[in-house]
Amino acid sequence: MSDLAVGSRPSSIPLESKPSGKALIALLLVLAVGIGYAVRGLVADISAASGPPLAIGAFVLLGLALLIALGFEFVNGFHDTANAVATVIYTRSLAPTAAVILSGTLNLLGVLWSSGTVAFGIIALLPVELILNVGSSAGYAMIFSLLIAAIVWNLGTWWRGLPASSSHTMVGSIIGVGVANQLLAAKGTGTSGVDWSQAEKVFAALIFSPLVGFFLSAGLLLLLKFLIRIPALYKAPEGKSTPPWWVRGLLILTCSSVSFAHGSNDGQKGMGLIMLILIGAMPTAFALNHAMTARQTPAFIQATTQAEAVFTSHAAGVAIPDADGARAALQVAVEKRALQGPGSWAALDAIAIDIANQVQASGSIGAIPAAAVHNVRNDMYLTAQTVKLANSKLDGADKAKIGAYAKALTGSTQFIPPWVKVAVAIALGLGTMVGWKRIVVTVGEKIGKTHLTYGQGAAAEIVAAITIMGADRFGLPVSTTHILSSGIAGTMAANGSGLQWDTVRDIALAWVLTLPCAMLLSGILFAILRAVF
Repeated sequence: MSDLAVGSRPSSIPLESKPSGKALIALLLVLAVGIGYAVRGLVADISAASGPPLAIGAFVLLGLALLIALGFEFVNGFHDTANAVATVIYTRSLAPTAAVILSGTLNLLGVLWSSGTVAFGIIALLPVELILNVGSSAGYAMIFSLLIAAIVWNLGTWWRGLPASSSHTMVGSIIGVGVANQLLAAKGTGTSGVDWSQAEKVFAALIFSPLVGFFLSAGLLLLLKFLIRIPALYKAPEGKSTPPWWVRGLLILTCSSVSFAHGSNDGQKGMGLIMLILIGAMPTAFALNHAMTARQTPAFIQATTQAEAVFTSHAAGVAIPDADGARAALQVAVEKRALQGPGSWAALDAIAIDIANQVQASGSIGAIPAAAVHNVRNDMYLTAQTVKLANSKLDGADKAKIGAYAKALTGSTQFIPPWVKVAVAIALGLGTMVGWKRIVVTVGEKIGKTHLTYGQGAAAEIVAAITIMGADRFGLPVSTTHILSSGIAGTMAANGSGLQWDTVRDIALAWVLTLPCAMLLSGILFAILRAVF
């Protein structure tokens, strides 16, 4: 997820950079419609919210936080999405304007199609008490510090021409906030730090995905050479000539696949943080899924009843605590990432009963009174996180029952309005327009010692799309830049073209430095902003 440009040598391939008047008008119309839709969606959600109106100060903070979050996605766009269009522009399969519009459209479709699993997987790295109190001063300090740190590092590496990963940057920023939160907390307060078990899964995805990109792309190119023995597929572009129509079709298809996959995975990072911002500023509108209607209430109650039976059987006769005691017990379990004996099961039983009573009294989750929304959402979050811990200790029917209950809880709290997805897609698309040219030259000419061929570009993009979609299926963030650039490097190695080691060195350097530098930046910012707020 980076601007891979590591030098200023001009490309030997002439690249069109000025869009036609009609294309520019069409692009502006699309942007106007998208921005109008996003603004209308935000205003409608705020207007429909019950409870007291948003204070001026809170409204300003909300607007600023949303702008910074979309700013991160904008930077992500010119760091990252441009990788998807690099091959199709470099080979002159599409003009830059057409390629950017195509990529932006497919990114939007990918964002709309995404499940949100990656978004909430990223959020799960944050300290639980900051998530529960995201609207507090510490919550705002968390949001601003991790977003600003991520943007600063991404801009700095882009300015210096270092290929940094936006996924690495965001994960590093979140971990920096978690560590700083733990260091700044008074002893004995039970403050949680980073969920290292979740972090290990993220680290594994970020570390191994470039290796997957390198070796699979190399293998796919060799397979293509064996199966498709058409010399035109393995030529590098020359001058202003365009490839054969069937090569253009192949590269447009692979570009579209990477763009769609990128939207489905990378777009979710910003969406998750935007939802945290909205929940903190306006819990009555965004803390619970108002799309959950009365028709879904019986199924929710049934899942609760079945889960309660499991909780009671494992509580081993421990008395059910009151609601406040149960919440405290669940928070301890989540902070320590382990159940605390039968008491945790009894606390689960108590909170499950309390949530069910609230839902039944209101008629549906979407109809819960404004005054109770924040507490119900936090109860659902704590319960869902504790159920994940409990799930590992069960098997068979009991495991299925609390799994169904956890799904019902997350469906009530983990949702993303369509206008948020559209806003993120627009930010990604605008970012792509800024950074595509530098990346095109690097991907085409500065990774290998020979220029990129059509077959190499197709192989690298096919592998990148499949890898990103696979990671999305398991809720893991991956680096599009690292997968694609390592894929190009793999095809160069398989082709016997050789690598430009200065570029490879810079990629490796950014890979190593991004996490610790982002952690340090966000940790320092969190300490400063927490004092300011």
